[in-house]
Amino acid sequence: MNGSPSPAKGAPKQPAELLETHIPGLRRYALALLHGDREGADDLVQDSLERALSCWHQRRTDGDLHGWLFTILYHRFVTGRRRQRRDVGHSSLTEILEVEQPRVEGGQEEALAHRDLLRGFAELPEEQRSVLLLIAVEDFSYRETARVLGLPIGTVMSRLSRGREHLRQYMNGDRICARRRAMSLT
Repeated sequence: MNGSPSPAKGAPKQPAELLETHIPGLRRYALALLHGDREGADDLVQDSLERALSCWHQRRTDGDLHGWLFTILYHRFVTGRRRQRRDVGHSSLTEILEVEQPRVEGGQEEALAHRDLLRGFAELPEEQRSVLLLIAVEDFSYRETARVLGLPIGTVMSRLSRGREHLRQYMNGDRICARRRAMSLT
């Protein structure tokens, strides 16, 4: 139809073809981990895909490619965060204020609720945010999430529960209590 030859039925797909279908989910996850930093998220996804291709021979052919890719992305994210902590730099006041500005503009209730939800989500400790993203957004099971993050399933369930409760309190206007509680339970 488009002029290019199609692979024969049953022919194994190339790594790039297999990876391509997972890019939107990886990008969503990276955006959420990096608080909406699109350039950083794209860099993280690209870095993760490069890592996946370079380690393609190490993956289990009977394993879950989806989970494997998200595990790589999460580990690259954690490694980057550790590197940033070592290279402590000071952000300018303008950069700090830009991060604090709402990403969704408008006067509608939905836009404000969306903004508040994103702010509440951004206040979650990284451990709770990662679990909530994988389960609620990417539709991973508890077991898959535990495997991706390298945690016991009970820890995943606990972090999910605490993250949801924090967001619930935040959305109900109890932001100070929610912030204190999230920090004390990590």
